Amino acid sequence: MTELIWDGKYDKDGRKVAPLRVALPFQTVETVNETAQERQRALDLFSFGRDAEWRNRLIWGDKKYVLPSLLDEFAGKVDLIYIDPPFDTGADFSFHVEVEGEGFTKEPSVIEQNAYRDTWGRGVDSYLQWFYETALALRDLLSSTGSIWVHIGPNMNHLVRVCLDEVFGSENFQSEIAWKRVAARSHAKRLPFSHDSIILFSPSQDSVWNPQYLPLSESLVQSHYNNVEPDTGRRYTLDNVLNQNPDRPNLTYEWNGFTRTWRWTRERMQELHDTGRLVCTKSGMPRYKRYLDESLGVTLQSVWTDIPPVNSQAMEDSGYPTQKPEALLERIIKTSSNEDGLVLDCFCGSGTTAAVAEKLGRRWIAADLGRFAIHTTRKRLLSIPDVKPFVVQNLGKYERQLWQAAEFGDSADARQLAYRRFILDLYRAQTITGYSWLHGVRAGRMVHVGSVDSPVSPADVSSIAAEFRRATGSGAGAPTTNTVEVLGWDFAFELNEVAKQQAALANINVRFVRIPREVLEKRAVEQGDIRFFELAALSLDSQVSGRCVSLTLTDFVIPLDDVPEDVQRAITSWTQWIDYWAVDWDNRSDTFHNQWQSYRTRQKRDLEMSADHTYDQPGSYTVMVKVIDILGNDTTKTLAVEVR
Repeated sequence: MTELIWDGKYDKDGRKVAPLRVALPFQTVETVNETAQERQRALDLFSFGRDAEWRNRLIWGDKKYVLPSLLDEFAGKVDLIYIDPPFDTGADFSFHVEVEGEGFTKEPSVIEQNAYRDTWGRGVDSYLQWFYETALALRDLLSSTGSIWVHIGPNMNHLVRVCLDEVFGSENFQSEIAWKRVAARSHAKRLPFSHDSIILFSPSQDSVWNPQYLPLSESLVQSHYNNVEPDTGRRYTLDNVLNQNPDRPNLTYEWNGFTRTWRWTRERMQELHDTGRLVCTKSGMPRYKRYLDESLGVTLQSVWTDIPPVNSQAMEDSGYPTQKPEALLERIIKTSSNEDGLVLDCFCGSGTTAAVAEKLGRRWIAADLGRFAIHTTRKRLLSIPDVKPFVVQNLGKYERQLWQAAEFGDSADARQLAYRRFILDLYRAQTITGYSWLHGVRAGRMVHVGSVDSPVSPADVSSIAAEFRRATGSGAGAPTTNTVEVLGWDFAFELNEVAKQQAALANINVRFVRIPREVLEKRAVEQGDIRFFELAALSLDSQVSGRCVSLTLTDFVIPLDDVPEDVQRAITSWTQWIDYWAVDWDNRSDTFHNQWQSYRTRQKRDLEMSADHTYDQPGSYTVMVKVIDILGNDTTKTLAVEVR
């Protein structure tokens, strides 16, 4: 077989470079739209060691980690894969933000930029290696009756097609669809591109296939269905009743004076005659009466011109730059899957695949590297009436553990010290020794580096504060201010309020700073692209009356590093920073359960600022509030309530 070769496909010894295949456990960070009864049933199943009921999955993470991590549970079980990978533009990760009429384009985050560089850094060679490794993992996830649809631009479709030939076998190529995605345009020196390609492969010839049909054109109706029954008004055409295969002895017989090879048995011909479905011509030759209202239409072909792209005025427009129309995904999902089949999209973007799969009664797994893509998809799913419960997941600490072991060795103590020194260097802080909880100093402020394994907790802050008091005025590494900067990957939900109160009692000012995920990317570190951001701060008011609890947001402050100055000047109220907020009225320290939410859409810009809930039983409850700002970052806060 002819093989496509690119730089990086083989190592120096002539062996194919194996893709990364490390399976990491998923962490559920949010459960959305699950009722109290469904939540209790899931807890009961877990307590009895039984598998929980299926939950659709929305996963934030790089597909190079996500896909191998899905293999253990889903190898050979996915019925339909649709992917719309980046073609040739770094803008795939950008998105437009609007604040009271003022707008700006949020550029890709550093981790998204690095993903793009990894894809296109060496041009076509690195793109093909990236796509090839993705296709190998997707092949292993696909069921024997499944199909994969790859949406790609005309600049890369020829190479991607050959790559898919190698992964799935050229004999399993099914079709290449040309989808007209733009209106007519002009180009001075060539025919302009006006279509995308969608390449269809299946691992076998037994794939699920549900034929789709297009409506008959008006001209065809007028020219072919030109007979009308006077009593019913039904239009019909007279169709041939002869068999296209004359070598059928069992269907060759005499009928109404004609001996022919007919389409049906003699018994069926008699039945059609008796019910008025056979009409004889003047010569006596029978013809079949085919009604227009019984026609399925014209069988779908491989050139699709009837589905327009999403425009800015469309109801489904989410503002996501690479969004595909729901009608396109509806056609694909109906063609290659059945109800309750499992659909996967690991470049989910604005969430079209997940949204359409949900509406069509399919199970789904959607993943994306972009935080804003996950947020856009979550809001889009919530807008679907009676959306089934789904979970939001990531690889969290397990991905960081893998990175830490690979970067800093096997010895636990040496690895921990090297890891802290690495983070402090990136933060431009000086390493200090002799303390357990204080690890560095920066501009006279002490610095704590949180573990990769667990979130920074109020207990950690208590220990930091106690050690800070002992460190004051004790030598060259002593702090010169009363500020401690606490760096962490994750932070306990109640941290901001409780921990700052603890620190204030000790006369310490605490700043909580998130360690960015970009730290895991070697290229970002080498290029000096790492930026640390302080956590946002959320304030809210609660009122309890009997068993009813009312919450009202009262303030929200975000770091402004990523917001252009002209947009900052357009902000007249702190409420404008908030894009979405949700409440878990009975958090049980398992995961955040979205039981109520309010969010902005392109059609509905207003946001409810208060929420009420009435409990069925008296008692003590932990309420958790999650806010997502206009940049896609989330902030959480908890409070305890007592209802009677």
